[in-house]
Amino acid sequence: MSRIRVLVVDDSVVIRRLVSDVLSGDPGIEVVGSAPNGKLALTKLAHLAPDLLTMDVEMPEMDGISAVRAMRSSGSRLPVIMFSTLTERGATATLDALEAGASDYVTKPANVGSVSQAMDQVRAQLIPKIKALLPRGGTGTPGPVGTVARSVVSTPGARVGSSGGAAATTAAASTGGLPHGDAGGRPVRPAAPSTAPRARREGPFRLLAVGCSTGGPEALSRFLSAFPGDLPVPVVVVQHMPPVFTRQFAARLDRQHKVRVLESAGGETLEAGTVYIAPGDHHLQLQSRGAAVLTRLQQGPPENFCRPAVDVLFRSAATVFGSDVLGVVLTGMGSDGRRGSEQLVARGSSVVVQDEPTSVVWGMPGAVAGAGLAEEVLPLDELGGAVLQRLQANRGGRVPALTGPGAR
Repeated sequence: MSRIRVLVVDDSVVIRRLVSDVLSGDPGIEVVGSAPNGKLALTKLAHLAPDLLTMDVEMPEMDGISAVRAMRSSGSRLPVIMFSTLTERGATATLDALEAGASDYVTKPANVGSVSQAMDQVRAQLIPKIKALLPRGGTGTPGPVGTVARSVVSTPGARVGSSGGAAATTAAASTGGLPHGDAGGRPVRPAAPSTAPRARREGPFRLLAVGCSTGGPEALSRFLSAFPGDLPVPVVVVQHMPPVFTRQFAARLDRQHKVRVLESAGGETLEAGTVYIAPGDHHLQLQSRGAAVLTRLQQGPPENFCRPAVDVLFRSAATVFGSDVLGVVLTGMGSDGRRGSEQLVARGSSVVVQDEPTSVVWGMPGAVAGAGLAEEVLPLDELGGAVLQRLQANRGGRVPALTGPGAR
């Protein structure tokens, strides 16, 4: 396997050196060059032929967002990982970059006492994401914008969409999602399917539960664009993101889409047509209270090295709603959501996933599909419409009473 060739772009000499030293210490990665701004980085692409770029957000002459836009406008599909700060301004800029076509992001070291600690923080965040975006190593041909070529894991019996694909916040770093890999930092590949998926269940459904990670901000936005403002069920979402970022993300989605979107503060009564985003560094759960179902936040241990974790949400949804949940797993590295999907399926609920060709990283959806838990494996642009059709099977377009399964 060829080493992954990385171009480091940052206006800070200190950060360029730190990132270069961290990446050069990994035998699977080669730093082929650096640039102090986006304009110079663009001029080096043809000569250095990198497989991936790390890109600062704010730089003189040409910032990272403008550089990403220029790359995508020229047809470049090279993965780009943004370097951001854990601030309101940094969160806004990072979301702009992801919307422009960046593949993922990491946060710059903060509140660290030494250079070695800063390097450890960057190493823990950045290397697994690089290897998730380029699982076959360097010199490969990238797939769709922001994605890379992938092997297909087929799932017997699952309906496959027309595109041809199959169907952490770490406690220390608070990066908003760094699912685990193997000992070498390589992402865990989905296992081959072991069981045939359940037959497709037709509603009614009382809840839509969604999990996503790497590539998720753009995927979730496109997914929600299919929904009308009077969506007949509430939606609960875990997107691996740090604090501040989730609040900005929810506000952005609320402005862009017909459904109401908010960052959960805990204690909200679930309402149809409203999307509740788990806040960074908090698990999102659900609890029954009489005829109502409320959100609940907690800061228990990370699961799959993530907080919030999809498994926590799905497990809670299965307990409260039983067989009336439609679970969706979108693009993301790692396997968060697989065990929660097992709980949903065990209760008689349904799970569908994004397909491999349209995923930035087919880790989370691939793990669910590979375990035989997905009823459908669909391209992103078909997924929202397919889910909406199943939700509208609720009689009269009304949401059944939001009570726990034992109350029916």
